[in-house]
Amino acid sequence: MKLYFKYMKILMRSQMQYRSSFLMVALGQLIYPFPLYAGVVLLVGRFGEIGGWTVPELTFCFGSLLISYSIAEAFARGFDLFSHMVRTGGFDRVLVRPRSTILQVLGSRFELNRAGKLAGSLGLYIWAAANLDILWSIDKVAVAFFMAAAGVFVFSGIFVLAGVWSFWTISGNELLNILTDGTREMARFPLDVYKSKIILLFVFVVPIASANFLPLLYITGKALENRLLYAFSPLLGLLFIFPCLLLWKTGVRHYKSTGS
Repeated sequence: MKLYFKYMKILMRSQMQYRSSFLMVALGQLIYPFPLYAGVVLLVGRFGEIGGWTVPELTFCFGSLLISYSIAEAFARGFDLFSHMVRTGGFDRVLVRPRSTILQVLGSRFELNRAGKLAGSLGLYIWAAANLDILWSIDKVAVAFFMAAAGVFVFSGIFVLAGVWSFWTISGNELLNILTDGTREMARFPLDVYKSKIILLFVFVVPIASANFLPLLYITGKALENRLLYAFSPLLGLLFIFPCLLLWKTGVRHYKSTGS
């Protein structure tokens, strides 16, 4: 971890060399959540509610998801951009260094300007939490925390899968964007507004429901049965990272270098 923090320090100093550019990007990231949120509000204004969900509930769902995505995007972006390292032969240098490949790729990219998106998402999240028609308790606060944490692990796992994909396709990240950008866009709304097959996909294959829909049912009191299962559902998201890392190690073993 000492080495990882040293990586972060170097990357932060590099990004702050162009402070005006950094501030403009961070400002753009700060504004980013609000046009998306406006789409949610307009839909609710047109139909009154969406699947029985109110504006604060939808905002809480949306804000939690964007918080998770912002953190994962800031820290795990090295895996999403890993295909460039494979194409240029940069991964060969990683392999000869006496440190974990996961640590080195993770530390190859840190996007501090995502703090703007995180700040905007936190603003929406706090407003929604204050306006939810529920009585907050310790267990609900804990579930809300692990709900966001599970989202970080799910999105980070998807970024790792994008890196794994690069071992065989060299440049196939656009297909994996279905799981990153596509998942983020679909999970803006509680999953029960979609068909059952979509829900099964996001519960058992890419468990974003564990960081979104399932714990939200517990927090809002909409889960009338098996409430403990919904409370502990974020564990699925936290565990998702482990098979992704195993696939990464499989990809490393099959790496053939660029030949250059």
